[in-house]
Amino acid sequence: MKHQSRNIYLKSVEFGEAITRYQQAMEGKDIKGETERVDTKTALYRITAAPIFARDSSPNYSAAAMDGIAAISEKTRGASETRPMDLEKGRDFVYINTGGVVKDPYDTVIMIEDLVEIDEHRVEIRSSAPARQHIREIGEDVVMGELILPSNHDLRPMDIGALLAGKVEQIEVFKKPRVGILPTGSEIIDVSDSKEAGKIIDSNSYMFEGMVIESGGIPKRYPVTKDDYGLLKEQILKGVRENDVFVINAGSSAGSKDFTASVIKELGEVLIHGVAIKPGKPIILGFIENKPVIGIPGYPVSAYIDFRYFVQPLIEKLGGRKTKTPEKITAALSRRIVSSLKHEEFIRMKVGKVGPRIVATPLSRGAGVSTSLVNADGMLRVLKGLEGYEKGSEVDIELLKEREAIESTLVSVGSHDVVMDLLGDWIQLHLPDCGLSSAHVGSFGGVLALKNSECHMAPMHILDENSGAYNKDMVEAQFPIGEMAILKLVQRSQGLMVPKGNPQGITGIEDLKSKNLQFVNRQRGAGTRILLDYYLKKHGISPTEIAGYERTLTTHTAVAAAVANNTADAGLGVYSAAKALDVDFIPIEWEDYDLVLPKKHLEDPRIIKMIELIKHRGFIEKIEALGGYKTEEIGAVYTLEKTEEETTWQKWYQSTSAIKKG
Repeated sequence: MKHQSRNIYLKSVEFGEAITRYQQAMEGKDIKGETERVDTKTALYRITAAPIFARDSSPNYSAAAMDGIAAISEKTRGASETRPMDLEKGRDFVYINTGGVVKDPYDTVIMIEDLVEIDEHRVEIRSSAPARQHIREIGEDVVMGELILPSNHDLRPMDIGALLAGKVEQIEVFKKPRVGILPTGSEIIDVSDSKEAGKIIDSNSYMFEGMVIESGGIPKRYPVTKDDYGLLKEQILKGVRENDVFVINAGSSAGSKDFTASVIKELGEVLIHGVAIKPGKPIILGFIENKPVIGIPGYPVSAYIDFRYFVQPLIEKLGGRKTKTPEKITAALSRRIVSSLKHEEFIRMKVGKVGPRIVATPLSRGAGVSTSLVNADGMLRVLKGLEGYEKGSEVDIELLKEREAIESTLVSVGSHDVVMDLLGDWIQLHLPDCGLSSAHVGSFGGVLALKNSECHMAPMHILDENSGAYNKDMVEAQFPIGEMAILKLVQRSQGLMVPKGNPQGITGIEDLKSKNLQFVNRQRGAGTRILLDYYLKKHGISPTEIAGYERTLTTHTAVAAAVANNTADAGLGVYSAAKALDVDFIPIEWEDYDLVLPKKHLEDPRIIKMIELIKHRGFIEKIEALGGYKTEEIGAVYTLEKTEEETTWQKWYQSTSAIKKG
């Protein structure tokens, strides 16, 4: 085989089969965790490799459980409130402190609170004291020879205390597996290096380090190795010999410079190359010198999925830990999900509780979108052979966050704006038991989510072409009178974002039909796209005249990034995004960006507190610092009310206990 030959994996192994085959291969090679003896005092969070028995009893003597006197129980018989009894020091009792040794002939302890001191030699008691009262017996806590901890136990602080009480000074534990991590690729650079076109910052290896520590292993990250067969071979062999498990990141696919499989095969054995999962298909499971070696693809989400489901359980097993079973929650899908029959797919999900229902919304499914992992509350696994799930289906979600946090979180589904990001952070700071979960699906996506009771609120900016007003006409048209409320958030400046210096000389919407200009649009249902269509109609321009009209992105910042990186000549968006990405901005219109929510949610204590936080001066200052926003009405609440004469919008006001009509 030529070293530079292209890797082709002809058949993908099913997910469960791949795990089983790799585990069986490890057992056949007798690969298992090693053990070592360590000082008990420093063994916190280590895993016991054998059962541990007490070497001594605790306490190993009869000990006073209270401060007071050690007495002879027989001499206290008959004492009562009506017949108090005097005891003489040295003859009938001795003073004793908690933990003191109770010696013959004394066989009981009387608390100091139950004594009346007559003088320095005599005390009075008013109740008899039974034998062995307030005395800790030998072995009350730990009996010599008794089992203290079983094998494969994760040592906690209280366990350390119990072991030391049983005079166990050293214990046998599993060694922490050493895990080598090798980032590869001629295009990969460190975050501290200057970035240029074609270069990618190494983030995966640092993510892997954290996941190794999380699994109880010891990570060792190696310098980035370029796509050179000889260098890779040398570094892989070195890393295998220095570690118990070796992970190679990137180079596992079928590209002309993907050498990982070839190197592993030359140095050892490739058991599996390609697993029927998405993302993460091009994983390599092999062995070199009787040690597990795993090749993981470079896309961040693929890398995470493969490491989570293949490498972390391996580290836990070698370290004697029980593989953690992800907590699951049953949720209703807010959208239809279509999946390939060929793979088992892992889909990142936002999850929240709205009323009695748990609702799940899919996030971006791109293998390179690392932020989808950050924003995800859980993972939906669509099994191979399923075409997906219909909207409203009940599915099991593997949680990536605590269930309690998810169930107490406010769910926002609708239009994106950095103000919502600020609000989420502000709520996290001031209402840590609450939280805000945002899914960006556009303004009309928010309308649908409200109709289906899939969110608590929907941020939106829907322009009515006839009245020129925002949001109110939509609420009147789409919902029964009195059902919804509008919480005023901000007015924001919408305009055309263009590259620095405006090289195309764009002055307004009418210039977008230039044949030499590439536009980038927002997705269908987004309020910004509705605004664009409104102005195109106003200027008599057909969408077909706009080059790039069908190219869509889902956030203002993504549009600004496209303009900043010269993949688009213009895009419609908000001033704050243009400012953040340092592109020029041509103002078009001020628009209302509001939160629409069911009126019944105004009685929710979390919503009440959120409105108070929205009106806080500190939050308003954060918004104003972004530029391009007005906050004159922020926090005001309007509801549509019907009287005998007319239907009108009425303003409500908030008290500290409830929202009341004003």
